[in-house]
Amino acid sequence: MSTADLHTLTGAYAAHALDPAESADFERHLAHCSACAQEVAEFAATLARLGAAQAVLPPPALKTRVMAALPTLRQEAPHTAPTPGRPRGRLARGWPKLALAACLALAVGTGAVAVQQHQEAGQARARATALQQQQDRFAALLTAPDARTSTGTAAAGVGVGTVVWSNSRGQAGFLASGMPAPAGGSTYELWFNDAGTMRPAGLLPTGDGVLLLTGPLDGARGIGVTVEPAGGSAHPTTAPVMLLSFT
Repeated sequence: MSTADLHTLTGAYAAHALDPAESADFERHLAHCSACAQEVAEFAATLARLGAAQAVLPPPALKTRVMAALPTLRQEAPHTAPTPGRPRGRLARGWPKLALAACLALAVGTGAVAVQQHQEAGQARARATALQQQQDRFAALLTAPDARTSTGTAAAGVGVGTVVWSNSRGQAGFLASGMPAPAGGSTYELWFNDAGTMRPAGLLPTGDGVLLLTGPLDGARGIGVTVEPAGGSAHPTTAPVMLLSFT
C-alpha cells in the first residue's frame, strides 16, 4: 500500500473499520505522520461525542416507584418439598406476586430500556431506529477516504458543533453537543452556505444529536445554523448561531 493510500485511511482507522493487516500498516505510517495523527484524533473525538450524544438516562421517578413497591411484595421462599397435607393452591396463588417482583427487579436492572418498553414503546422504538440510522450513516461518512471535519462553538459560547464532509460522496453531516435546547415552538435549522446564499439542509430539534444534511454539497463553502420556527423556514430569519467553513 502506497503512502498516498495510507493518508486516506484516517477516518476508517478511527472507526475501527480496517482489517488487521491494513491497521498494522496504517499504525506504522501514523508513527511518522503528524497530519494523519491529528486527523485520527479529531475523528476519534467526533465518534466519542457521536456515541454520547444520544445517551438516555432513566427518570429518577422510576427508582422511587420501584423502591416504594418493594415492602409490599413477598420474597420468594426457598424451594422445598411440599409439606404433607398443605394445600398446593397456596403456592399457586403466590405466583402473581412473585412475577411482579421479578418484573420490578428487571426494571431496576435495565434502566432506560425498561422505560422505553413500558412507556410509549412503539414511539420509543421508532425514535431509536431513526437515531441509529442517522448515527450509522454519519459513522459511514467518517470513513470516506477524503472525509474532513471542522468544529466550532455556538455564538453564546455554550455547546459545540462539528461538520463532517466528503467531496467524493457529495455529502455532509453535523454533530451537535451541549448546545442550548431551542425555545418551545422553534428548532435549529442547518443551511448550506453557497457563496453567501443559504440553502436549507435539515432540522435539528435539540441541542444534542447528529444530522446527515439533506441535499448535495454542490460547491457549498460551509454550513450555518440558525434558530427557526418549528417546521423550518425557506430562508434564514435569525442571525446564525454558528458558521463552519469547508476548508
